[in-house]
Amino acid sequence: MSGWAGPSDRSLNILFLTQIIPYPPDAGPKVKTWHVLRYLVRRGHCVTLASFVRPEEQAYVPIMEELCAQVYTIPIHRSRPADIYYWLRSHFTGRPFLIERDDRDAMHDLVRHILAAGKTDAIHADQLTMTQFAMRAREVQDVFGRHGRTASNHDLSLIFDAHNAVWSIIERMGQNARWYLRPVLGLEARRVKRYEGCVVRQFDHTLAVTELDRQALFAAAAASRNGASSSLPAIPVIPIAVDTGHLQPLRCQPRSTNILTLGTLHYPPNADGIRWFMQEVYPLIQEQVPEATLTVVGKNPPNDFLESAYREPQSIQVTGYVPDLTPYLEQATVMVVPVRAGGGMRVRILEAFARAMPVVTTTIGLEGIDAQPGEDVLVADTPFDFAAAVVRLLKDEHLRSRLATNARALAETRYEWKVVLRGMDSVYNQIKK
Repeated sequence: MSGWAGPSDRSLNILFLTQIIPYPPDAGPKVKTWHVLRYLVRRGHCVTLASFVRPEEQAYVPIMEELCAQVYTIPIHRSRPADIYYWLRSHFTGRPFLIERDDRDAMHDLVRHILAAGKTDAIHADQLTMTQFAMRAREVQDVFGRHGRTASNHDLSLIFDAHNAVWSIIERMGQNARWYLRPVLGLEARRVKRYEGCVVRQFDHTLAVTELDRQALFAAAAASRNGASSSLPAIPVIPIAVDTGHLQPLRCQPRSTNILTLGTLHYPPNADGIRWFMQEVYPLIQEQVPEATLTVVGKNPPNDFLESAYREPQSIQVTGYVPDLTPYLEQATVMVVPVRAGGGMRVRILEAFARAMPVVTTTIGLEGIDAQPGEDVLVADTPFDFAAAVVRLLKDEHLRSRLATNARALAETRYEWKVVLRGMDSVYNQIKK
């Protein structure tokens, strides 16, 4: 595509830390990470990947080995009892639950091993939970330096790739939560804000995906100052990108009245928004379009979603995870992205735009995406308005066509990965070899 920068003149050795193998790119965080890795490799950097890996992800490790110079993995298994333990432990340490949950000695040891094995110019920590391993590595390096030892990574740079401002997501979740959960979420939001602010201050570079996240990260850094210098580091905004060459416009069924929504359903903000749609919006749509149907696609659907599909099998389908979204997208007339709490950018909206799929979302759902309501997408925040927007699209083929055409053009010109990720060059060009 025009604008592709080609290889960089300065090849760097980068240690890239991820909490999940970013393949296949079938969820928002994985999409973002996958394209960032591809970009760094295509710019000629030597990337070593260190990642947690779940049992079902082992099959994709060879694909990462084809992309990266080296790949190291640490097996991880999560469970509800373990999460309860880490949540209780966070009350003793004062650290956020998310950090306690992923704080594994094996990953700390792996990072130290990689740094000791050869020259590393930068550690790229992908998402907040991976920053702790980069910070510990720098602490060890500083100790070695103070004791006069030779440090091959003396100029090690730390980069925090913030998919979102996590503290703001938890705070928003608390606003929509039941009364007895609000104190718990409020406490976690404060802990995450303090921790996130410390990360921004300690890392050499922080990347945000939206201006709102940038401001939230600045706020966290300012709140965690504790008498330190009032100056704050620069935080460039580099949007999440999609591959519009791979994601092509779909041929949808013109007379379909199917509504599609999708997401990783064990992620609380996704489940909350879809639950709101199913309970408060969809019944209003059915009153006006009785033949309308709803398809919910995503991994680990909550029990109440499955119960709704069991009670209304003719109008609600809950599929669970599907390896190929295309058949479900082609059967649908409109995609709904109901978001009441969240941060960063909704990749499912960007991918829907690339596929020329009409979208209805909320104001929060559209945050960070440079789309015009009424021209590229429909936006509504109350159950009545959201239902009215969906019904309008179900009935108006001309409107669907206009939104689809405009959204596809926006994805091509504003969110193509080969162009968008050039913004990272300004950061990596500052790193010493």
